[in-house]
Amino acid sequence: METIEFNLEGEYIELIQLLKALTIAQTGGHAKMIVEDGVVVRDGEVETRKRAKIRKGDIIEIEGQISVVVL
Repeated sequence: METIEFNLEGEYIELIQLLKALTIAQTGGHAKMIVEDGVVVRDGEVETRKRAKIRKGDIIEIEGQISVVVL
């Protein structure tokens, strides 16, 4: 599993914006589809909210292949 560290420069980032910032999704529409497909896991639970506020300390997994640690 590939691990990516993302340095957050604020209080939070919305999930779809994080997916775009990491180039996991090419567009906002693609990011929404990834979330809707139920392949995003946040801290061990499936995250279905596209605009979920991702904060420092959260661990995001996408399709069991990519792990993002928010710093």
